[in-house]
Amino acid sequence: MLAEPLYFEREVIRMAPTQYYHSVQLQQDRCQGCVSCVKLCPTEAIRVRNGQAEILADRCIDCGACAAGCPYHAFSVRSDTLEGLTKYAYNIVLPAPSLYSQFPASVPLTDIWQGLHNLGFDEIFDVSLASEYIACEIEDYIKNYTGGRKPLISSTCPAVLRLIQVKFPELIKQVVPVLAPVETAAIYVKREAAARLQMPPELIGVWFISPCPSKETNIRQSVDVQHTELSGSFGLAEIYGLLLKNLGGGHELHVRTGSSYGLSWGAYGGEIVSAGITNGLSVHGIDNVYDILEQISMNKMPQLDYVECLSCKGGCLGGLLTAENKFVAECNLRQRISAMRAAEPADRSETMAQTMVLQDFPASAAYRKKLVPRPMMQLDDDIMEAMKKFERMEEVLCSLPGLDCGACGAPSCQGLAEDIVQGKAHEIDCIFKLRASVHKLSQGMLELARQIPIYHEPKMLNNTEDERNEG
Repeated sequence: MLAEPLYFEREVIRMAPTQYYHSVQLQQDRCQGCVSCVKLCPTEAIRVRNGQAEILADRCIDCGACAAGCPYHAFSVRSDTLEGLTKYAYNIVLPAPSLYSQFPASVPLTDIWQGLHNLGFDEIFDVSLASEYIACEIEDYIKNYTGGRKPLISSTCPAVLRLIQVKFPELIKQVVPVLAPVETAAIYVKREAAARLQMPPELIGVWFISPCPSKETNIRQSVDVQHTELSGSFGLAEIYGLLLKNLGGGHELHVRTGSSYGLSWGAYGGEIVSAGITNGLSVHGIDNVYDILEQISMNKMPQLDYVECLSCKGGCLGGLLTAENKFVAECNLRQRISAMRAAEPADRSETMAQTMVLQDFPASAAYRKKLVPRPMMQLDDDIMEAMKKFERMEEVLCSLPGLDCGACGAPSCQGLAEDIVQGKAHEIDCIFKLRASVHKLSQGMLELARQIPIYHEPKMLNNTEDERNEG
């Protein structure tokens, strides 16, 4: 009797996939499968299959480009509601310049703060003040930067950081290691309020009014801070209507706020100005940011010191969750900045020194999380199987037209090739491949038809008498 053969299985260690939180969500009932979102996504995170869009969670960076460009409004953004304030004994709100830009410069900031108090917030801390501390960190880092490639890249937009993780991991070393102002503001106010009020930190809620979905996402799954002190956030557009009805009031409020230089962070280019950078570039709009990062990756702009990157067109003023037109908002904010600057010292450092009087404001280095790559394409956990799939993908890609038309539901021919290898699509999903297949099939049917003998039906036996006479 022959012994049974022995089979040795190669042990493959499979890592559990990372679970990603996304504030941008697709409403399937509204999706018409038009592929507009597919072409807009900078990380190729959307596919249209069976007439419905699908978001690939490991690639989405929550920039909101899909939601902004969808003609059927099939995307929504998750955020908190004011009911969340009831979970805490004391609530602090962090308004940013993007909120102030929604109102004409004739509306005093004090009226806006009073309105926030009327909505249920116990304390207001202006994010523009935190922006000034971060601006000083950026300025010092650039001055002391001695090695490596330039330009250095802004780190204050979460969507841009995720774009770098996914598409440009080689640029991580050029990202300035500072936190977004709202994160440092949250750390400071919770710590300071807990000490001042003699209250446990867990009873203090810290809230942000967000202009974009990427900041909403960053609170739940942060890309830059080890542990956020933010309790949640509200979409600016959702708060705006309520705030408009509650402007003004007679409450005595002590709001710690920044100068015009901190306020300028709301508009594109403001970060550069407040940090005293004279050899920098400001880029806004995720498509423009992508192009610039591509240029930096190829080392085509080493003459620049710094690049400010903002994913939304118009900067934070053009965020998906804002209420006012971004051009009107920019005009409002610049008028407000101009009025403030007219009453401030001419020297930037002197102006900022007048507001930067907080004790023990947190430095980014103590709280920042290391930025790590997030590879976009992983064909298989098994390296050998992944190599086989890659070779197959190259073969499939060579057979495709290379037009990147998007009609297949994938963003590019390479994306379709990847989907085919992964078993999520077929070659005939390509309209040109389908046309060629149909043409080949029709030619075969014609050839087959030519080979079939001609069949004549026999004459009817019951012909009429007239028909017989005619014969």
